[in-house]
Amino acid sequence: MNVIYGWLASRQMLVLLFIINIFGTAFGYYWYGSQLANTPSIFLAFVPDSPTASLFFVFVLWGFLLKRNFGLMEALAIITLFKYGIWAVAMNVMTLVTTGTLPWEGYMLMASHLGMAIQGVLYAPFYRIKPWHLIVAGIWTIHNDIIDYVFEMMPVYSDLLRYMNEIGYFTFWLSILSIFVGWYFGYRKKRNTLSFIQ
Repeated sequence: MNVIYGWLASRQMLVLLFIINIFGTAFGYYWYGSQLANTPSIFLAFVPDSPTASLFFVFVLWGFLLKRNFGLMEALAIITLFKYGIWAVAMNVMTLVTTGTLPWEGYMLMASHLGMAIQGVLYAPFYRIKPWHLIVAGIWTIHNDIIDYVFEMMPVYSDLLRYMNEIGYFTFWLSILSIFVGWYFGYRKKRNTLSFIQ
């Protein structure tokens, strides 16, 4: 296991993931462009879910490269990366089941979002998350659900519009699970360090 963590903590891997997540974040905000153009300014920070999650992780990786920990960013990253990674996979699977088809972009989104969820958890042993970080990240996550499903700012999957109530219910409990994942994997007394980055 130490070999795996040594590989994850290598500067080359951190730089590679840093670059990938920057490009992924930029593409994600571009993908949300049309929805953001029609979003009231008060909700703008809460609409682009996945790119904001990967942006949190960009700050986490930047901190690692500086041999520092940004605990709040780490809490936000692990919770939102897991949540929106799993959510996107579930929505695309649901689209496939509902319509019987899924374009190649859907499979690409499933792979990339599953990668989001995995990377957030993989780096959890290096996080330095405090209780207040988890509380703030948890509030952000639940508040985001309220913005999405009470004020109807959620991402639009046209084939799934008739299931919005069910999706909102699923998303709420996925948020609770994600907060638990953030606590279970991200908040431990014994932590690995990044002091051996070359």
